Amino acid sequence: MDRIIEKKRFTLKRILLLSGAVTFLGAVLYGFILGDRSAKLNVELERITISTVTQGPFREFIPIRGNVVPLLTIYLDAVEGGRVEKKFLEEGSMVEKGDPILQMSNPALELSVMNQEALLFEQINNFQTIRINLDQQAITRQNQLIEADFQVREAERDYSQKEELFKRSLAPKLEYEKSRDNMEYWRKRYEFTVETLRQDSLYRHGQIASMEASVERLQMNLSAVKKNLENLFLRAPVSGQLTLLDAEIGESKSQGQRLGQIDVLDGYKVRAYIDEYYISRVSQDQTATCELAGQAYQLVLKKVYPEVRNGQFEVDLEFTGEVPPDIRRGQTLQIKLALGDLTEAILVARGGFYQSTGGNWAFVLDPSGRFAVRRPIRIGRQNMEQFEVLEGLKPGEKVITSTYENYQDVDKLVLK
Repeated sequence: MDRIIEKKRFTLKRILLLSGAVTFLGAVLYGFILGDRSAKLNVELERITISTVTQGPFREFIPIRGNVVPLLTIYLDAVEGGRVEKKFLEEGSMVEKGDPILQMSNPALELSVMNQEALLFEQINNFQTIRINLDQQAITRQNQLIEADFQVREAERDYSQKEELFKRSLAPKLEYEKSRDNMEYWRKRYEFTVETLRQDSLYRHGQIASMEASVERLQMNLSAVKKNLENLFLRAPVSGQLTLLDAEIGESKSQGQRLGQIDVLDGYKVRAYIDEYYISRVSQDQTATCELAGQAYQLVLKKVYPEVRNGQFEVDLEFTGEVPPDIRRGQTLQIKLALGDLTEAILVARGGFYQSTGGNWAFVLDPSGRFAVRRPIRIGRQNMEQFEVLEGLKPGEKVITSTYENYQDVDKLVLK
């Protein structure tokens, strides 16, 4: 008897086909949902620069360029205008304090001095005449006081006698009253003379003080004019080198015009220009370094000029220790100016990546070293060698610090 054999729905062949289909579909779904869909780029290791993130001391500084100038420069200006009559020295000459440099003439100034002298002598003569008159008037008042004192004494004696006689009825009342009135008159006359003499004395002293002050002012004016006349003879105010003398014989110079300059050769400083972006962060006593012939030299910022020209402001720096030997005026120095104190920070080396990313992201290597992925970071301060990392990186991690010029749209770099 035949038996109906049921056909199997899941044969080995079907199971194998179904398993293969499920595996393929799972792979597709995994690749679509969970797989790495980022933009990739293969990069050769020799074409990139890799730097290790570190933690250590950090100081922000900026590079500046400065020129060597003398520590002190004295400018020679024409205090009074005039015509150059004679030159005693030429540019480049070494001078000692007080050495004559040039001589000018000014006829108008010379005439003014003569007029001032004549006015002074005239005023002195007038004051002497007034003083003699005051002295004579004082003598006259003294004589009047002596006469009044004598008359008071005479009137008092006469009154005493008349009073005694009148009391004894030996003198008439009229004579007694007359002697009394005469005594009172001379007493009042004496008091008036004393007061007049006192007032005249005060007036005399005031007049004399005023005259003496006037004479002193005239003498000071005359001295000032004579000093201006002396200023036509230009002398070296300090010892040094006459590095500039802009004057020729016969040339006319106006008042305040620059005639030259003297450099004091006791030391040198560096005058540098800094971008105005840093003007709020630059102040006196900040330190700086420069290198010459492989040796480092220390400087300190001594003066900040507030004026900004062409987007830059000016500063003066001085050497704090050893001065470079054979340094020359006008020599250019490359200087690193520190903008803050030494602090502990997470650091990464400077590189071209910053120009491409603005410090907002970087390619960080996987621990395997086979690829690098794009990661957001935040850069803080910087100097010529390092960036300060505020967020996104840890010490020991490795970062590609070369340029990202061709990696702007890439999320992952595969290193080969």
